[in-house]
Amino acid sequence: MRAIEIITPGPASQLRLVERPRPVPAPGQVLIEVAYVGVNRPDLMQRQGVYPPPVGASDIPGLEVAGHIVETCGTDAFAVGDRVCALVTGGGYAEYCVASAVCCLPVPPPLTLADAAALPETFFTVWSNVFERGRLQAGETLLVHGGSSGIGTTAIQLAKAFGAKVLVTAGSAEKCERCLALGADLAIDYRQHDFVDAVLAYTEQRGVDVILDMIGGEYFPRNLKALATEGRLVQIAIQGGNSSEIGLWRVMQKRLTITGSTLRGRDDAFKGRIAAQLQANVWPLLASGAIKPVIDTIVQLDAAEQAHARMTSSRHIGKLILEI
Repeated sequence: MRAIEIITPGPASQLRLVERPRPVPAPGQVLIEVAYVGVNRPDLMQRQGVYPPPVGASDIPGLEVAGHIVETCGTDAFAVGDRVCALVTGGGYAEYCVASAVCCLPVPPPLTLADAAALPETFFTVWSNVFERGRLQAGETLLVHGGSSGIGTTAIQLAKAFGAKVLVTAGSAEKCERCLALGADLAIDYRQHDFVDAVLAYTEQRGVDVILDMIGGEYFPRNLKALATEGRLVQIAIQGGNSSEIGLWRVMQKRLTITGSTLRGRDDAFKGRIAAQLQANVWPLLASGAIKPVIDTIVQLDAAEQAHARMTSSRHIGKLILEI
């Protein structure tokens, strides 16, 4: 089968199209003939050599796929021919990919397979972090950093669908406009405005209840200022750096909760539980058209280097997808 491998850690030019053996599903797994695969920042980090795959995972990048099941092993959850999307620990940049059956979800009828490839990584991440770890409730206010990213565009739609207000930061007027079009109540161009001042002005100095942050670094103390009393900061990436200072008095005074997570290394039991929650609570919204993944660009598998370069540039709005 055709697949993309990383020649050696480095720039996007280190991605190479090769022939690899077709994988064989183990008990509890299915084999998917991949039609489309989502591109995510962990793929870039793996390519750079700073985020190796978990033990036992494929060295082929790619954490979310959509396609048709062509083989099952020890599971009757799906049948050969079913259209599915799946969250995987690796192996997505290929014509065939194995996935745990509990990490697969049926493709909602209105969605194409390209749409479906944009779902697993972002929807699993947003649901588990915003609604579980962040405990966002209807009537509360969520701040999302990187509102025009795949995670951001998903978080806007889901938070609004469940009755929350949504504030976002983004890096240009165009990106802010797209976020507002998706339902954000306020979009802050962080290149032009201090997000803390904007958040406090919008909330009449109260602050927001939940912050979903993928920046870290110098954003951390500013996030604490932007949180309301009993607010929750959920850290899911550290694009701005791993280290920061904590003003502990602010944490104590405002009774703040600071948490975070990564998804790739979690076991199938955890991911399967999230999949079940998504199918029950979110898949009906996708089926009705109330929400839909935002796709920036679709490129061919052998142009994976272009997709990585576009993500590195941060010019994209929504998801980048590879067509197999």
